[in-house]
Amino acid sequence: MDNLVVKINRQDNVAVAVKDLKTGTEIITGVKTINDIPQAHKIALEEIPCGYNVIRYGVVLGQASVDIHAGEWVQETMIEAAESPDLDYLEFATDLETDLPEPPAHTWMGYRNPNGGYAGTRNILAIQTTVQCVSGVLNIALRKIKNEILPKYPNVDDVIAINHPYGCGVAIDADNSEIPQRILKNIARHPNFGGQFMLVSLGCEKFTVERFCSEFPELNTPENVIVLQEQKGMRNMLDAICTMAEKKLQVLNERKREELPLSDLLVGMQCGGSDAFSGISANPAAGRAGDMIVQGGGTVMFSEVTEVRDAVPMLARRCVNEEVGRKLAAEMRWYDNYLNASHVDRSANPTPGNHKGGLSNIVEKAMGSVAKSGRSPIVEVLSPGERPTKHGKIFAATPASDLVCGPCQLASGMGLEVFMTGRGMPYSLAAAPVIKVCSRNEMKEQWEDLIDINAGSVETGEKTVEDVSLELFNEIIAVASGKKPFAEEYELANDLCIFNPAPIT
Repeated sequence: MDNLVVKINRQDNVAVAVKDLKTGTEIITGVKTINDIPQAHKIALEEIPCGYNVIRYGVVLGQASVDIHAGEWVQETMIEAAESPDLDYLEFATDLETDLPEPPAHTWMGYRNPNGGYAGTRNILAIQTTVQCVSGVLNIALRKIKNEILPKYPNVDDVIAINHPYGCGVAIDADNSEIPQRILKNIARHPNFGGQFMLVSLGCEKFTVERFCSEFPELNTPENVIVLQEQKGMRNMLDAICTMAEKKLQVLNERKREELPLSDLLVGMQCGGSDAFSGISANPAAGRAGDMIVQGGGTVMFSEVTEVRDAVPMLARRCVNEEVGRKLAAEMRWYDNYLNASHVDRSANPTPGNHKGGLSNIVEKAMGSVAKSGRSPIVEVLSPGERPTKHGKIFAATPASDLVCGPCQLASGMGLEVFMTGRGMPYSLAAAPVIKVCSRNEMKEQWEDLIDINAGSVETGEKTVEDVSLELFNEIIAVASGKKPFAEEYELANDLCIFNPAPIT
């Protein structure tokens, strides 16, 4: 439509403005805007009487709460959101796509995992913690290690602290308490850490060393664990941490990259700061790039229960069998019950920023969000922090919060993450590289030195989704093989926020 608006599906009765449009702009033959339309916001393509469906992506976003005129700006207050899909009447394994795009490469340069399973994309010493109380001491030791010790070991990319707000002041055996504990245990076995385990404990926390090491008790030894309350003074604490770290660095320094098949690569997909273009450009491009990885034998996980709940019927049809589909429905039901127990509903999402970016309600946001899942069959569904057992496309259940979703995906072993944004999100991880993809040209111009891939050229017609997906696939292979994305160059990384639905005490 002359690059003024984008219509996704022939059934749609709304389209999205590619740029700010003035009143009186003809967007299609016979339809002119009757008010100013901000970029990324919806415009009615026809008369939509009160009570009639508002349709985008070929999906009913909800019913018009007022009469909407052709050419009018369709705002969130004008739509009553559709009901969530019923989880008791889902169809499974009826839409299993096998005609996936071929990848241009089938190998990458990574670090073989000494524990088996997916390979590493980085060579990092990660110092685990049992409780938030040790982070102050550990951060001081970390600066000393980075400045004085790490330079002696050039084959090691970094030393990081796995600090987190957990470990004490919690009901350690309450319902759902296994979730944060599983996340922390599985992060400790991440392939980027080369099998080296180092744990700092305080000594009186509820999440004890024994609990932390319950699945690998052979690592609970003085060679791997430091208890600060057993040290004589601050200097001895720092010396103990630095001495143990250097021994681990000596081992990690012997790791070398080698050519590996795509089947050894696990990529995470996440989006944040989304806008109405996310489901047009960035997310579909990421979904197609992910399909290439899957076609080549690799594994791609996507997440965010909040943002797929309203798209669950289409995901259920992509589940390879009823067992996988039932697990998907169970994760959605957990979320429904979580909301009901707190006496809130799903309208808390989208955020104010999402609304400014043109997203009216969670149905519209969900349709754009699932675009990053591509078309591959879903071979497995994981609860938060679980480790995968299959290769292919995986749904890893996580909250929608970027800073919580990332650690959950880390716990599942992802080697790198692709992060799509429409309005910008300065998010990154220390434990794995993050490739940033933006949905708009304006976002790339604003954050030129943070955005790695610009998908904004899709809605302007300069490039196709296929073009951007190929560019992104090549970037994934390059970053997995050692190239630093912008965020890593700046050493941009957020502290880990651990999903903890259990009560505090």
